[in-house]
Amino acid sequence: MTSRIPRDSRLRLVRPRTLAAAPRAMTQRPTRRPAPRPPEGTPAPAELARMARAQLAGAARVARWADTALSPGRGQGGAASDGQGSTLSEATAQRAATDLALSPAQVRADWDTARLAGLVEVHGGIARPGWRLRAWHRDDSAVLRGWVALFDAWSIAHPGPDGHEPAAVAEVVSAMPQVLSFLQLSAGQVPVPQLLDLLEQRVTELRTERCEIPYGPQPEPAERPAEDTPPAPLLDWALHALAAVGALTCADGQATLTPLGSWAVWVKLEQICVAAQSPAGNIEQGAEDMLRGCAQLRPNAARAEYRAWLAARPVGSAVTELLAAARGEDALLRGLAFEALRVVGAPAEPDVRAVADETYLRPYALLWLAEHDGHDPEDAHEVLTREEATWLWVDTAAAVADHGEAPLLVRHLESAIQPTVPALLDEVRAVGHPRTVQVLVALAAAHPDPALAKAVRRAAFQVHTGGS
Repeated sequence: MTSRIPRDSRLRLVRPRTLAAAPRAMTQRPTRRPAPRPPEGTPAPAELARMARAQLAGAARVARWADTALSPGRGQGGAASDGQGSTLSEATAQRAATDLALSPAQVRADWDTARLAGLVEVHGGIARPGWRLRAWHRDDSAVLRGWVALFDAWSIAHPGPDGHEPAAVAEVVSAMPQVLSFLQLSAGQVPVPQLLDLLEQRVTELRTERCEIPYGPQPEPAERPAEDTPPAPLLDWALHALAAVGALTCADGQATLTPLGSWAVWVKLEQICVAAQSPAGNIEQGAEDMLRGCAQLRPNAARAEYRAWLAARPVGSAVTELLAAARGEDALLRGLAFEALRVVGAPAEPDVRAVADETYLRPYALLWLAEHDGHDPEDAHEVLTREEATWLWVDTAAAVADHGEAPLLVRHLESAIQPTVPALLDEVRAVGHPRTVQVLVALAAAHPDPALAKAVRRAAFQVHTGGS
């Protein structure tokens, strides 16, 4: 005889997993592409890593100083005191300058470089070593990724010159990937006037693509300072900023990529080619369509698509697009957007931190920040409160219900932090996720246990009617 009383079914406690870690498209096997070889004459990875270590030596020295001198229990408890925790306080900069025999200005410059390269992280006013600093001497790939992060953020490391319109500066930043690609393909010195012609052509293309033509009667054309700004001074700024991060040299009216810069540009061009040749071909899509195209790919293939998509556009606008996609109604895109932001890395931190107070994005943002701080991805969920973890469980279940199969939804039940089904249902009802009813109905329809399915249906009805 079967009891009609819902059983207190114990759930097997497992670490919560993001949706991206769940099995997807198990029958799909992406075609293997031979690992591409860099251009002839490119130094070996070990030599490239040596160059990157030399370029980041000052940043690594300041990062190690912060690790030893500013760790809790060793004097001061933090390295930063401003509202964002991104700059050194006067006292800390002076202390570092004294200890390292540098000027305070040089300390600040090295500190900013260390943050952009992921060698040091500041959270809540406390400086912490980044994982790349921990792997500095044993992992060449970590060192190279740190330098590439700085290379991607060259316009942040060396902001645009004063007296120029922000729109003009943004156009030059957007056009520089094509200039760098030309330098890489030229494999040698290129006259700056030739680069200036290329820059002007690319800026004109960008303005044409934008084609901002308002409707209706219009007054006399207003001044357009962005278009009237001479590009030559901005090209000069961009070349010297890239030279400062070690990507190129510029002297006697000639610009040349360094071996490190040539390798980095080749890597990004290769990522674009991979995306263009892949079955998904998402490089020209907007963030939302790109994420949908990656939904059925295995994690490694999806990350390759993310890298290629990111390589084809400025980091700032790419992060903005991804967060906009994450704010939509599709929970699957929310999870995938933050997987793509993990590929972005350190340059996305300010934007992710800024959305941590948005209800829909908060659990994802907190997990992202925890992993960025160095937490093991398997343990990062510990930063979430019980309510945040439950909200994330419902949101992920909504993604599974919309895009997955019934067995996957049943397996998702095992990732709940609540030890029993009644406890889970109580907390799911209390958390107030807008998709709660649909998730519970889908779970009830998918679960093979009739008694448990009935309890879940009853909970869905109570949420729908506002009962307890």
